[in-house]
Amino acid sequence: MLRVMTMKLPFIFAALTLVMTAPARADPPQVAVFDFELVDTSLQGEVYGPRSDEHDRLMRAGDQLRKELDDSGRYRLVDIAPVNAAAHGSNLQACGGCDVGLAQQLGADLVITGVVQKVSNLILNMNIYLRDVRTGQVVTAMSADLRGNTDESWSRAMSYLVRNRLLAPNYGAPEHQ
Repeated sequence: MLRVMTMKLPFIFAALTLVMTAPARADPPQVAVFDFELVDTSLQGEVYGPRSDEHDRLMRAGDQLRKELDDSGRYRLVDIAPVNAAAHGSNLQACGGCDVGLAQQLGADLVITGVVQKVSNLILNMNIYLRDVRTGQVVTAMSADLRGNTDESWSRAMSYLVRNRLLAPNYGAPEHQ
């Protein structure tokens, strides 16, 4: 019995050494994802003003982005509720970094803002910006053109940006020469 135990001891020791020296998996970064904003430069927007269906799409775009990021396991979402009113009271794309300040209040590592630009009911553009909260620097930015102002076109544009940009392997990494 002692001989069997002596023979197993090196294997147990090796297994324990591997487990103890394996690099610990870092927790995913905490990200604050703010609701999307609309820049409407269309004639229709000038004449008729804001539309409730576009407001609803903006809210769904942010919700879709949060869900897809959360489902990926690569990010931990931070609840934006404590600063949501302040965020909605600001133009996050032109406030001189207030999005970073709001994300800092939430304890986030990263902040995501987004804007949809409406040129017409046929031509729209969705942009997402990911910034490092510690430095305030843009980590990456991405854009997709939409054809048609529909729930489906907005959802497909968001899915494309998440799948092929935000969650794509090595997206934004420098290319090796």
